[in-house]
Amino acid sequence: MNPTGPASDTPRGRHLRPPLPPGPWLVVGLARSGRAALEVLTRTGERARGVDRRQGDDDPAALQGVRAVVKSPGVPAQAPVVAAARERGLPVLGEVELAWRLIPNEFIAVTGTNGKTTTTELIGHIHREAGLPVAVAGNVGTALSSLVDEVAADATVVCEVSSFQLEDTVEFAPEGAVLLNLAPDHLDRHGTFEAYTRAKLNVFAHQGNDDVAVAPLGLGVEDLGGCARRVCFGDGPQAELSDRAGHLWWDDEPLIDVEELSLRGLHNRRNAMAAAAICLARGVDPDAVRAGLATFAGVEHRLEDVATIGGVLYVNDSKATNVDSTLVALQSFDAPIHLILGGQCKGQDFEPLRRPVAERRVGVYLIGEDAEAIGAVVGGERCGTLARALDAAAAAAKPGEVVLLSPACASFDQFEDFEARGRAFKEMVGARRT
Repeated sequence: MNPTGPASDTPRGRHLRPPLPPGPWLVVGLARSGRAALEVLTRTGERARGVDRRQGDDDPAALQGVRAVVKSPGVPAQAPVVAAARERGLPVLGEVELAWRLIPNEFIAVTGTNGKTTTTELIGHIHREAGLPVAVAGNVGTALSSLVDEVAADATVVCEVSSFQLEDTVEFAPEGAVLLNLAPDHLDRHGTFEAYTRAKLNVFAHQGNDDVAVAPLGLGVEDLGGCARRVCFGDGPQAELSDRAGHLWWDDEPLIDVEELSLRGLHNRRNAMAAAAICLARGVDPDAVRAGLATFAGVEHRLEDVATIGGVLYVNDSKATNVDSTLVALQSFDAPIHLILGGQCKGQDFEPLRRPVAERRVGVYLIGEDAEAIGAVVGGERCGTLARALDAAAAAAKPGEVVLLSPACASFDQFEDFEARGRAFKEMVGARRT
């Protein structure tokens, strides 16, 4: 990766935005991002309309009279209307690309297999601690397009970007970009780990010399792409933001004692390092970074302590939609764990869970569409629904133990999204108090 040093006074300049292609526009997919894109196009005077497969109107015939397309991240490239648009040579932009072209602010983009939401929100929190204007959006819940004409000119936009969003970028060039980690995920969509990795690396592809690219040591990627200054985080003095001797270090100076970090688990220490690295490399005051790392409260649905009932801790980790995320959740507790696992497996291999589950003597309670396939690897009790799994786990758990919802799967077989799954879990736990 050839890091070049942690100097924080590198001159910065905002990237000029390429113009939007001429309309009329078709927005494909009308979930949260698509609706926001359609609204902003209409509000800015463009002729635009939307189609959605769920409404049965995403046939290629919808391209009649259309000169440009916005593709929502949930829509696969193989969707007939998208494939037809590309065959006809029409420009196809993702919602992130569209919003970036319409928002002139400096951007920090955060991606990775796990930890994106936590790190994005932590970067926003650090900016607020420093008294710097900031807006947080993207894959975390607020569609980026909704910020058009709504953000102060001096605010930094911090956005979480997924592989689905990044594969549809064209010239997206954030002034700061962070890649947290890489592990197999969404292989049902991307086909191969190599294709998934290529999508992730798009976050760096169009960065320039004045930009900052943050990535972990030992990522296994020889060339991140783009021209940004590389800043690494990891163990040992070779990283600009390093973890050694019980402290996080920056520029050979101790930044914070690891015991002062507010979030649980080694994976969250890595998230904190990445957030600190991008903020410090872009000139945020170290005292504000230190304060932000010590006071950040975390995010909903990510190792969220829900309640302690009868001495049993209930934890909502519904955001864990892949195996790697569940592995780090298991490593975050010393107490015996009762793990609620399952849903839609997205083509993943569950073999990496076999040994940790066996070694930790984890109780497993299986839910959802792929419960049988997962159970064939890790064992466990087939419960079917989240409610039955929670009942079984709570009945087995003893004081001092943990009931952990960390499904390692997508939620769409039984819930609208992981947030709905997490809220349902919290409501069920809450009802046990009465």
